[in-house]
Amino acid sequence: MLTREVLPGLAAEPGRGWPVRNDHCFQRIVLDAVCGGVWYNHLQRPAYKHLTQDQAQRAVDVCEDIMAGRADLHALNRQSLAWRGKLRVRA
Repeated sequence: MLTREVLPGLAAEPGRGWPVRNDHCFQRIVLDAVCGGVWYNHLQRPAYKHLTQDQAQRAVDVCEDIMAGRADLHALNRQSLAWRGKLRVRA
């Protein structure tokens, strides 16, 4: 619910300025943060069925930190993209 509805809903608010808006992007960022790398290199699919209790709690914690402004969503997104080799470097 947090990555599927709550975070995308917040991202759509005017002036929020978050780098992502779609649920799958929030899921990627949160799962990568929890796993410390590309999540599907650490978990079987679908991820929600294979998270440990600790991983699930950490995912909720990351979502709550994003919502409260305690986590830098821009930095989390950049790290996720870097792990995937998709970070664009501007010249």
